[in-house]
Amino acid sequence: MVAMTAMRLVYASVLDLRTDEAYYWTWSKEHVLSFLDHPPMIAWFIRFGTTIFGDTNLGVRFSGIVAMLVMQLLLADIVRRVTGNNIRAVILALLLPEAALYYGLLMAKVAPDTAMIPFAVAMLWSLVRLAQSNDGRWWLATGLFAGLALLSKFTAIMLAPAVLAFALVPDWRWRWLRSPYPYLAAVISIAVFSPVLIWNAGHDWASFRFQAVRATTEGSFLLRTVGEFIGMQFGLVGFVLLPVTLFGAALTAWRGYRAREPVAILLSTAVLVPFAYFFWKSLTLRVGDTWPMFLWPAGFAAVAINVTRMPFEGWSVRLVKSTVFWARTAVTAGIAFVVCVFLYYMVVPWNLTGHTDPIGTEAGYDVVAARTKAQLQATGATWVATTDYRTYAMLRWFLRGQAPVVEINERGRYQGFADPGMNMIRDHVGLYVGREPENNLPLWNETSAVRQPLERVVRSWRGTVMDTYSLEKISGWTPDLSPPPDTTFFRWRVLVMLMEPGAVASCLPRPACGERAG
Repeated sequence: MVAMTAMRLVYASVLDLRTDEAYYWTWSKEHVLSFLDHPPMIAWFIRFGTTIFGDTNLGVRFSGIVAMLVMQLLLADIVRRVTGNNIRAVILALLLPEAALYYGLLMAKVAPDTAMIPFAVAMLWSLVRLAQSNDGRWWLATGLFAGLALLSKFTAIMLAPAVLAFALVPDWRWRWLRSPYPYLAAVISIAVFSPVLIWNAGHDWASFRFQAVRATTEGSFLLRTVGEFIGMQFGLVGFVLLPVTLFGAALTAWRGYRAREPVAILLSTAVLVPFAYFFWKSLTLRVGDTWPMFLWPAGFAAVAINVTRMPFEGWSVRLVKSTVFWARTAVTAGIAFVVCVFLYYMVVPWNLTGHTDPIGTEAGYDVVAARTKAQLQATGATWVATTDYRTYAMLRWFLRGQAPVVEINERGRYQGFADPGMNMIRDHVGLYVGREPENNLPLWNETSAVRQPLERVVRSWRGTVMDTYSLEKISGWTPDLSPPPDTTFFRWRVLVMLMEPGAVASCLPRPACGERAG
């Protein structure tokens, strides 16, 4: 565990930020209650890390390292309490997350999921404490952690069925229905979540409308999206660990609902219901790679608990031994895989996966930033314009403090943001940096800008060209950073699923074509 934490620290310090990480870093520099894309917790997490380590890769990602450790300790305590201090089960609970690529390495990449996971696990931990103590005050802690999870990412609401089943299926249902504590917990969670509600009330409920698109949109059956979802879960959770965890959750559900055992009901439902939902959505839509990551920790706890319970439940010796064998295999094979991925990105000089490499597709922005800086000096431009949030975020990261960087469209993303430096933008020459062919968006026809092509810059990773960018001098125009909501320059780009059918087919494989909605 110590060695794996050290590995994550190295990974977090050395690897360049990915585009979304830089985007969330820009949020951390603002002082607003919430954001269009997500609640504000990820910005607070990053601000915590950069306060300690400055605006460095480690500073941005440090909270992810801490979140992983907190999650592990909470899982270990859940398993310790349920198994009666079984040390082998506790060790297994600590090691199972290390064996999953997402937790063992990629939680060093900050995202709203990173912020949500420890709070979601803390909510489950509080309910375990409630089940063991019968002290209704643990509902209040549950409400607090539920609110913090929602303040991190909206998908935390998908744990609600597990909480309801925990309260209503066991024989104690009438006690809690008559108790004030569950209702007080709901009030606490809403109060903690209130910054998002207040922000949205003042901004036409933009976040909820933005996020609801993917939740409510239906499409035709796509075998590719199902394969992407299942394949991504095998990759991020583990080729052995994923089936082991699903089996553990299913066995725990059988035990829990058969015997009305609260903790077993809680853990299994927290895994199976969200997983079923994401699988259903993947039949017609692309499910984001990290969206289901909040549900697997409960499954890891179920696996560790099952190892101690199965020998006393009448299962065959062969099945018990097989379960233990595959749990151990999942740990050893998974940790070996995580270490290999780490070495691939830290040591190996080749690109083995071409344009599909998840790190390579977002690498090489330092070259784009260097050429941007050179053209700022050569042309006398004082500010930088972009037309997508990824380029905006990466240029703002690499050029921090040297020149104002603005995304001239999708201004709905930046409501309430501080003045980026209009004194250096208004009536001054600017430099436009746009990914081809998106550098010729129709929105330019709505401006008076005079564009002069300067150069094309290739962004590559380990010899593979990922994208080409056009650098252009722009003059005769000052962007409106607070345009009316019904204008081209305010609205965020239409999500992939709402595009024309032809655009969907051509855009789905490329992350840059759509918007993050989860």
